[in-house]
Amino acid sequence: MDIGARSRPPFLGGARRGTARTVATAVLVAMTCGASTLAAPSQAAHAAPPPGAVSSAVSSAVSRAAASGALAAPDDRTKVRPRPRVDCRRVKCVALTFDDGPGPYTDTLLAYLAAYHAQATFFVVGGNVVTYPRVLRRTAAAGHEIGNHTWSHPDLTRLSPARVRAQLGRTDQAIEAVTGVVPRLVRPPYGAFNATVRRQTGRPMVLWSVDTLDWRYRNSATVARRALRAVRPGSVILFHDIHPTTVRAIPRVLRKLTERGYRFVTVSELFGGHPPRLVFNAAPPELH
Repeated sequence: MDIGARSRPPFLGGARRGTARTVATAVLVAMTCGASTLAAPSQAAHAAPPPGAVSSAVSSAVSRAAASGALAAPDDRTKVRPRPRVDCRRVKCVALTFDDGPGPYTDTLLAYLAAYHAQATFFVVGGNVVTYPRVLRRTAAAGHEIGNHTWSHPDLTRLSPARVRAQLGRTDQAIEAVTGVVPRLVRPPYGAFNATVRRQTGRPMVLWSVDTLDWRYRNSATVARRALRAVRPGSVILFHDIHPTTVRAIPRVLRKLTERGYRFVTVSELFGGHPPRLVFNAAPPELH
């Protein structure tokens, strides 16, 4: 079953109104992605590019960044450190996910996660990847999973198939240029998708089962409380690391969930390395 919101807000500014629908037992709040540090995309950014334009655009951006010293040479990339496998069928697992980065607060977040040996999944915006390549490289080197959150955060349901592919393709290439890895997961901005969007992805599409609404509640205590109140084994929790109030909430979330016996894993680990085509959560019945 495909889901799309009836209306979408602009990426920057304005009040946000959520549209909820039910899929099986999961509730999707489709309007949740907060405003990014990126400028609002222009009409030109949404235009369908001519053949080869996507690759050329990314190559040009990466080349400019490399010339300024923002990107390391390919042989200078740090490899992901191996970690013991976690069997989420036997222990309580939760997937913390962070959207819209990388950004100026991501490094602080990485330090908090490292203190608890926590792994997370970062759904990054392509424009920010080019702006903060070193931050993304450190994120990948720490063993966190990197997902595709499009190039400029548009509502994909309003774009043509060619434009959807351009948004995802540019971001794939930017991520690969920095980390050497093509992301295996996609999260559509605002949680908005339809049959056309799904046909263009070819990868698991990750939504969430716990929405902290951190773009609305710029209060660390509120964000932490919303996450802790709704979490269950197998939950996929939505945060945005572009908000300092969200990052400040994470130590409390990590401490409290650790006390409850949770392990912090990536989305792929939550599903034993094989996420389904549409992800909301993964709650093993034996853990309830």
